[in-house]
Amino acid sequence: MYSVVQFVHSYWAYVVVIVLVVATFNALSKYFGKKEYGGRDMSLALFTLITMHLQLLIGLVLWFVSPNGLSAIQNNGMGGLSSEARQLAVEHPTLMIVAVVLVTIGYSKHKKQRLSTPKFKKIAFFYAFALIAVLAIIPWGQWF
Repeated sequence: MYSVVQFVHSYWAYVVVIVLVVATFNALSKYFGKKEYGGRDMSLALFTLITMHLQLLIGLVLWFVSPNGLSAIQNNGMGGLSSEARQLAVEHPTLMIVAVVLVTIGYSKHKKQRLSTPKFKKIAFFYAFALIAVLAIIPWGQWF
């Protein structure tokens, strides 16, 4: 089960990053270009939210079944983890949860706006910070 969940989590991450980049740049370009908010923009923001939440669920399952997740903390204690093990067991999940929360807040706040410019501003701001968080904590050595 562990290898299947790890495979899905690893390859779904590519989809998440691509969708988050597209949604962020879409919001930024339309915010600065003073474009009108449309159905495609709503769909893109929602699809980003959904992909992020699915990745979070897959990641939480992985954290519980992985030897680098909860069991590493239980077996070694926080002080006994190497820097790589600590990143996989603590830092990566924590910052990814923060990124999902940022996307969720951005999506929720943008729905409350009536005009296009504030909608794009909310999405651009929160999604950009989520993108920074995701790119900062991806284990790049395992990605390529």
